Amino acid sequence: MPVAAHAQAAKPAVAETRRYAIEVAGIQVGTMTATRQPPVGPEQVYTLVSDVKVNFLFYHLKIYYQVMNRFRNGQLLLSTVEAHTNQGDFASRTEWKGDHYTILADQYKHHYEATQAQPIRYTVTDLFFAEPAGQPRAFGEYFGDYFALSRAKDGTTRALRDGREDEYQYANGQLVTIIKKNPLKNFIIRLLP
Repeated sequence: MPVAAHAQAAKPAVAETRRYAIEVAGIQVGTMTATRQPPVGPEQVYTLVSDVKVNFLFYHLKIYYQVMNRFRNGQLLLSTVEAHTNQGDFASRTEWKGDHYTILADQYKHHYEATQAQPIRYTVTDLFFAEPAGQPRAFGEYFGDYFALSRAKDGTTRALRDGREDEYQYANGQLVTIIKKNPLKNFIIRLLP
């Protein structure tokens, strides 16, 4: 084997990382980082970390959450979400048990328990790494339930779940902006240069 080819083959794969600023009313209030680890055999790990602190007059919000998804051969095996907020600590867990998932989401003002036999192959975290071409829905790790996905005429992707709407905007196949719609004020998540 030529030396150059051997050196290239020995080079370790690098994780893909996307960093975003989280803004409310034009002010940066936090960060979000999405990471896709290089595959190890048939397994691949994704993480999503969000850290938000908002202090506007009487409105105080602190949210730190971390999503960890482990896939094997394109199927979700385990998803965990840890959330630490000014309202308390919360968690969600979705785990493949060989022929079904057990799903438990215990989040602020949201409790959901279910089992599901259908394999999960696409999650909200996947939206950070490519446009959801042809995907009708994405599994929302935090909620333990699905967002319906649709493409709007302006090219944006809309994610809808139980009255909640998020808008994903892509440029050249890369996620550049998320608008998380909120009754008080929208959260804007922008890709950092």
